[in-house]
Amino acid sequence: MDEERGSEGAVMSENGETERTPEQVQAEIEQTRRELGDTVEALAAKTDIKGQAKQAVHEARSTIGEKAAGVKDSVSGTAQSVSETAQGVSGSAQQAAPRSFNDAGTQISRFIRENRPAVIAAGALVLGVLIGRRSS
Repeated sequence: MDEERGSEGAVMSENGETERTPEQVQAEIEQTRRELGDTVEALAAKTDIKGQAKQAVHEARSTIGEKAAGVKDSVSGTAQSVSETAQGVSGSAQQAAPRSFNDAGTQISRFIRENRPAVIAAGALVLGVLIGRRSS
């Protein structure tokens, strides 16, 4: 016979080229099948529009939830500040009780201008509570 066994069990032909054994060929076929399966799976995932849309919605909900929690914490702190400010204003408001509806409107308008961030935060808090109750 003109063939000799090489170091890895491969058969060496008489011209010095390495021939693969049936086991090596089978192993290569299995490896190629796995790679092809992975490629097909990746392509299927890219063409799954419905799955991608669901994933995008899930990620958006997570992001919105995280941001809402941050806003809620921020508004809670501001609401506490508004509450404290309102208590202080309440005492001075009783002393300067309006004599007419026109005076009341003027005082409310001045209070809002002087405490704009606190009023906005209180409004956002009320809006958040109303939206939270509605979605429950």
